[in-house]
Amino acid sequence: MADSRGADYAEIMVVRHGETAWNADGRIQGHLDVELNDAGRQQAAVVGNKLSKDPKISLVYSSDLKRAYETAQIIAARCGGLNVVTDPDLRERHLGDLQGLVFREAAKLSSKAYQAFTSHRTCQDIPGGGESLDQLYDRCTSALERIGGKHKGERVVVVTHGGVIRSLYQRACPNGSSLGKVANTSINTFHLYDEDKWTIKSWGDISHLKETDYLESGFGGDATSG
Repeated sequence: MADSRGADYAEIMVVRHGETAWNADGRIQGHLDVELNDAGRQQAAVVGNKLSKDPKISLVYSSDLKRAYETAQIIAARCGGLNVVTDPDLRERHLGDLQGLVFREAAKLSSKAYQAFTSHRTCQDIPGGGESLDQLYDRCTSALERIGGKHKGERVVVVTHGGVIRSLYQRACPNGSSLGKVANTSINTFHLYDEDKWTIKSWGDISHLKETDYLESGFGGDATSG
């Protein structure tokens, strides 16, 4: 990978957090604060090793939820003891009354919230304090824009969540094809330029996970992300 120092863009490597027990169980997390499981810590260690081989990373940003922050701390340690800056605007979408439910039971246990979640209306919020897709999009794209503005000519890592990463993809590729699953600890590299120009350099790198016993079937990271 070429060094981005002196470039007219910020290179931001956006990483989904490692796996949690709730991912493995198909349970909806949203803003509920669930820590990594052992597989997730192993994933974080190998993605940290991979990122440590890249040209110099200036800083690590993270959602303040445990599953992202713990992933970020492991990455930062593997990259020479970098600082981790938390930003609540990088949190997963708030999913209201669905939070804590097993996804396959959600339609039965909270039908109104499930119908809102599966609606094609991006302005539809979710009963119980949940966000609409539009609210999530505005929140997390603004957060990445702020980070990009601070780090022109630098390379930084952002650790966040599947729903957030899907919104960031939509911002960079508004006419892009349907997005597949965003795997735990996948690396998705954005270039942010002046004048609101975003491009994607690479997407969905999980080559490091060949070293681990990760669950490809782990929940989230697709249209059910949470």
